[in-house]
Parts: sequence; C-alpha cells; structure tokens
Amino acid sequence: MESIKDICQAIKNDPANRKYTEKGIDPLFHVTPNARILIVSQAPSRRAQVKKTYWDDLSGDRLRKWMGITRQQFYDSGKIAVMNLDFYYPGKGKSGDLPPRKGFAKKWHPLLLQKMPHLKITLLVGSYAQKYYLGDKCFKTLSETVQNHSKYLPNYFPLVHPSPLNYGWIKHHPWYMEETIPELREIIGQIFSE
Repeated sequence: MESIKDICQAIKNDPANRKYTEKGIDPLFHVTPNARILIVSQAPSRRAQVKKTYWDDLSGDRLRKWMGITRQQFYDSGKIAVMNLDFYYPGKGKSGDLPPRKGFAKKWHPLLLQKMPHLKITLLVGSYAQKYYLGDKCFKTLSETVQNHSKYLPNYFPLVHPSPLNYGWIKHHPWYMEETIPELREIIGQIFSE
C-alpha cells in the first residue's frame, strides 16, 4: 500500500471493521513519517472514539505530564504517533472495556510501522501492549515488567496506564514516580531537543 491514507481506507474497508464503518466510525490512530515516539495502548475509549481524538482526557493529561511535554507538543509537534492494538472501541465488558480484538495489530501495525522510519522509542502503555510487543520477554507481572523497563531500552519503554483507576497502584509503588518517570522524561526530552 502506497500511503497512510491508503492503509486507513483499507482498514475501513476490511470486513472485520464493517460494523464500525457502516456507523460512520473511522479508525482512531495517528501515524506520521516524521514520528520519533510511538505510543501503543490497548484501544481507544468510547469517549475518544466519539470525540475522534486520542488521549484527550485525564489519562492523556497524566501521560503528557509523565512524558514532560505540553499538550501542544503532544498533538502538534509531528514527533508523536499513536497506534493502539485496536483502532476502534471494543465495547464494554463485565469489569471495564473489552480487550482489543485479536489479530488487528498483527494485520495493520507492520504496514503502518513501515511509514515511520525515524522512530526512536515505543511507549508500551499497559499490559496488553507489553504482552503484544515484548512477548515472552515480559516479566511475570506488569509491575515487574515496568520496574525492569531499562531491559527493553532503547526500543521500548513499558508504562502503567495513566488511568485514574491506577492511582492506587502508583501510590503503592513509589519507585514508579521516583525512578521510572524521571528516566522517561529524560529520554523524551532528548528526543524533543534533537
């Protein structure tokens, strides 16, 4: 496929996404050839899908704070790409949102990654993204994977999801804000200064 626009159209035309396309729902992702930082999480929230804007909520505010960048840098610098494991809201489950659909990332991520030749680092936000990209290199728990983030550098940086639902986890793991986040900010700051 020749362009990001062509890939987007192919995603919309895929029979697996018909129920979204028929409702006028477009895939939510942001890929640009100049991207240096890729953010991968599980899937857009229902709110993000309705607003057609990724990370435009409290979780996004906290993620930007962790990265040490402004809202304008996040959306307008051209250095940030967002490509979740599913580009559509998967629906509500018994205890939160349903997981991303299996096979979606495998089908579309490689095509889009080819369009971003200058990526320096991929932030893996949450366990779904970490399990997909790190596979058997993940530790037994998300906490261990995140605490051992340096083992995945320079290509990947695993993070806990910045959702308010995880505030308790962050409070009980003080090393995250004291050690992990300062290292993340340093890496992101270097990329933005290049």
